[in-house]
Order: sequence, then structure tokens, then C-alpha cells
Amino acid sequence: MEMKVKNDPVVAIAGVTGAVGAEFIATMDRRGFRVGQLRALASARSAGKTIDFRGQKVVIEELNDKSFEGVDIALFSAGGGIARKFAPIAVKAGAVVVDNSSAFRMDPNVPLVIPEINASRIREHKGIIANPNCAAITALVPLWPIHQRNRIKRLILSTYQAASGAGAAAMEELIESTRANLKGEAYPPKVMPHPYAFNLFNHNTAIDPETGYNDEETKVIKETRKIFEDDRIAVGVTCVRVPVLRAHCEAITFECENPITEDQVRAILSNAPGVKIVDDRTKNYFPMPIDASGQDDVMVGRIRKDLSDPSGHSISMFVAADQLLKGAALNAIQIAELVPQHAMA
Repeated sequence: MEMKVKNDPVVAIAGVTGAVGAEFIATMDRRGFRVGQLRALASARSAGKTIDFRGQKVVIEELNDKSFEGVDIALFSAGGGIARKFAPIAVKAGAVVVDNSSAFRMDPNVPLVIPEINASRIREHKGIIANPNCAAITALVPLWPIHQRNRIKRLILSTYQAASGAGAAAMEELIESTRANLKGEAYPPKVMPHPYAFNLFNHNTAIDPETGYNDEETKVIKETRKIFEDDRIAVGVTCVRVPVLRAHCEAITFECENPITEDQVRAILSNAPGVKIVDDRTKNYFPMPIDASGQDDVMVGRIRKDLSDPSGHSISMFVAADQLLKGAALNAIQIAELVPQHAMA
């Protein structure tokens, strides 16, 4: 796009050819996000190709030190290494960075934002705003309104995480390995550490040899405490990769400081932003990846008393959310929409 629309921000997308990059563009379109000019940035192998944006062809440029001159908002989804190198360059050039990687999430000077929870933290940014981990977002959007009314002191999560969390190549591997499996053909995994078709395995991040927790689990624990601003909350989590394309699910059990009933939880969540209750016991219909895919809201169901806690302080539920949308691109665009206009001057 050669012509810049007056007063509308110049937006750069770093990692535009990835799964989240594509969702950035689709989400901006769907939400009517104002863009004066789009800069599409990727690696050298994609430079010169084009993407479609609002009826025009945008030429992809190689990400480099000069990419952010004149940019107002830079959306990053290119991995932690790229973010650590280029986000400070973008900030120095005058851009506000919304980064989807884990590079800056635990930096005390960087706001870690889920707009439904802590949008006010955006104004504290010093150039970089971090998008939380997708598994954390999926859990915390419905847990926050409960936590506000009856503090959650302990949280146990088991995740069922989709291929999209590992990128477009992992999604393709799931499709191709499933196709091969159905034909009775061998398919040695290239992206994932284990066969993906009709299989599930420990989340494909490094295991801490001392704790036995993988990196994804550690992220969820630390990010929950930072976003909730509660270092005392006890979090236990098991993160698992499942053969689903793009929506994460989680089984959640939480213990509150005071007694809580399933009816109270339903009442709280029925008006909670970003939440949709899908909880039909009669029809045995609850949140599923097939329904959550392409949806903005976190779906919540299986809301029931935790029978292992006779004190009545604990509730179990099941949630599903689109990893590429609320887990990544949508959350980032929601942040960008709230970046004060003076920060883009």
C-alpha cells in the first residue's frame, strides 16, 4: 500500500507469513482496525512475495534494522529470538510493539496484558507490550471474573493443546501425517518430536530437569501470577499436545478462599467479557475445538462442584478457545486497539 491514509497508524507485522500473521490480517479486517499503511515483514525467503490486504497487494519485505522507520504499531509473531533482536529497534524508531512471543512476558517493565483483565496496564508500557501465552489466556479470561469476587487460591489445569500453537508447519504435519496414517503409510515426524496422527504427547517444550515441568507449564504458572498480580496463587499444570488443528481445551479445577457454588459461577460467567457458556448436560454438549475454532470467545462448560473437596470451595470446568485468535492474534489486536493515540504520534 503506497498511499498512507492521514492520521491512521502505520502498522508493521513481523512474521506475516506465519499462522498468527495471517490471523493478524484477518482479525484487523474483521474488527475494522484502522490502518493507514501496512508493512508486511518476514524472512528473506518470503521477500518479494505479496499478500492481499483490503483489496490491494502488499509486497513482503525482509525484516531488517530499517523496517520500522515511520511505523506506529508493530505486531510481532516471529519467535522470541527475532523479538529480542528487533523489538528494541522498533521501539527506538518510535513504534509501539505488541509481541506474541515469550521474550518479554516476565520482564517487570513490560505489561503482560489480557484486555478483559488488565487493560489499564497498557498505559504503563515503555514501548513493548507482551501478549500472554495462549494456554494462560484460555484459562484466565473465565477465571478472572471469579477471582475478583472470590479469590482463587489454588488452580489445577490440564491442557489439550492444538497444533497451531507450534505454528503453521505443525498444522501441516498433523494434516499430512493423518493422511499418511489413513493410507497405512509411514510418516516420520519432522516438526514434532513424536508421531502426531492419532496420538498425544507431552507439550513439545524443554523439560526442566529439576522440577519435571515443561516450559509451557512454567509459563502458565508465572504468567498467571503476573497477570492476576497475586504471587500467592498456587498453580499446578500439565500441558499436553493433542491432534487438533487450532483450538486449545483445558480441564480446570480451582479452589476459592470462600465457598462457591456452580450456580454462582454460571451467574458470574454469564456476563463476563470474552466468555460464552456452553454447558448442556441434557444433550451432553460442552466446549469442543470444532466449535471454538474461528470464534472470539472462550467457551466454558462442564461447570460442576469438585467432589474431591467436601468443603465446597472448589469448582471444576472445561474450556475451549481458538489458539490463533484469542490465544494470539485477537488478543494482540485488542491490545493495539487500546494503545493510546498519543503513543502513535
